Formats: sequence, C-alpha cells, structure tokens
Amino acid sequence: MVLMIIAVLVVFGLCLGSFVNALVWRLHTQAAEQDKKKPNKKYLRDLSITKGHSMCLSCKHPLAKRDLVPVVSWLLLRGKCRYCHKPIPDTPVAELLTPLLFVISYLYWPVSFTHPQIAVFVIWLLLLVGFVALTLYDLRWYLLPDRIVFPLSGLAVTYAIINVVTSHQVLHTIVNLALAVAVGGGIFYVLYQVSGGRWIGGGDVKLGWLLGLVVGTPAKAALFIFAAALGGTIVSVPLLVSGKMKRNTTIPFGPFLIAGAIISVLFGNSILNWYQHLFLLGV
Repeated sequence: MVLMIIAVLVVFGLCLGSFVNALVWRLHTQAAEQDKKKPNKKYLRDLSITKGHSMCLSCKHPLAKRDLVPVVSWLLLRGKCRYCHKPIPDTPVAELLTPLLFVISYLYWPVSFTHPQIAVFVIWLLLLVGFVALTLYDLRWYLLPDRIVFPLSGLAVTYAIINVVTSHQVLHTIVNLALAVAVGGGIFYVLYQVSGGRWIGGGDVKLGWLLGLVVGTPAKAALFIFAAALGGTIVSVPLLVSGKMKRNTTIPFGPFLIAGAIISVLFGNSILNWYQHLFLLGV
C-alpha cells in the first residue's frame, strides 16, 4: 500500500512539476508582454494558463505530446528544442523536486493520516507546488509575484481552518496561529518599514504571513526564520570569501524561507523537542 501511494505521488509530482515550469515562464512572459505599450493580444492568449498551448520558449513552436513527458522528453532531446535546436531554458529540476517533496512529506508527515489530516495533506501538496513555483520565480527574477502568493494564501487559510476545526483545543490553536503569523510576517514587516524596502522585499513580507499560517505555532515560525537565515548564511559566506559575490549583492531570500518552512512543518516537532531536551540537560 505504501509503495503504491509513493508511486502515485511520484507520478502526480512529475506532472505538477512540469506544470510549474510552464506556469513560471508563462506568468513572467505575460507580465513582460502586458508592460509593453502595444501588447500582442494573440500572444497573450497563447500564454494563458488555461487556454494556451505549450510552446518552445525560443522559437515559440507548439510542442507535441511526445515533447511533454516530464524529465524523459528533456533527456531524449538532450536539453534542446526539437524544432529550433536551441537549449531548453527550463531544466527538469522542478519536475524532480516536486515528486521528491511529495514523497518526503508522505514519509515524514508529523501526524497520523486521519480523514481530516488527509485533506490537510492534500492541501499541503498543493502548497508545495506553489512553493516550488515561487522558488523558481524568485531565483530567476528576484520576485515573488502576487499571482502565485495570493492563491497560496487562500490555500494556507483553508489549511489553517481545517487544523483549527479539527483541533481538540480550538482556542489554543487559534492563539498559536495568530502568534505564528505575527512572528512569521511581523519581523519582516518591521524590517521592510525600517529599511524602506532595502533590506527585504514586500514579497518576503507577504510570504512570511503565509508561511506563519502554514507552520501554525510561534515556535515553528521562529524556527523557519532561523533555518532561512542559517541557509542564507551557509550559501552566502563561501561566495563572499571566493569573491563570486560582493557584500552589496542581492540574493533572493524567498527560497530560503520556503525551505525553512518545509523543514519546520515536517521536522519542527522533532527539532524543537531535541533543542528543549538539550537545553534542559545543559541546565
């Protein structure tokens, strides 16, 4: 049964990862086209998420079904378009990362899979798809677009409501959620206001509120912020030392926040228990 569920998660993850690649490119290209004085309406229709068709990013040639098999098509084509033979800008990273996150989430889900938790888990999988999309977008264009953040916020609210309704301590859960949101987004909001947006972007503030809703407790909100800061430091310091990055170089912080939140949701209880145990032993 477990292997069958994992197989299903892998298949859905591959398909949704492929969707993420298309979504990210289309949203960015739509925004760029709409900013023109005379946007091409036909091109915008072709870029529609619901009505448009898949195409090569370079030559705009429509892709056949055989070109759309996740990972396999990219490998068979050796990373180049079948029609113009230019390199395909989208790599299979999202297609591989999404099913990996799905399987890890299933194997390490922190609570039992009761009926309400199955619904929570399904919403979590959808949130992961959005998180992967935000990560790719932020890494490429240093932006967390509202067109992804806002729908994810709606999912996060639904996720939180189910957790509240199914909780044995409703008031306690609501207070924890409020504090988690205050910690998750409040710190970044203060930094944003104090620095006038120089230290952190407005998108990170919105993402902080959203992730606070998802992690659910102030301790886990503090944990995901700490994990994000630690991850950013681990990546930045070697680049600074090697001269590949300057002190004033901007790096996208959204992916670190998202990674920290995923760690906090799946492993937060274990990490916090370990920390408390270590602290008590130290006392």
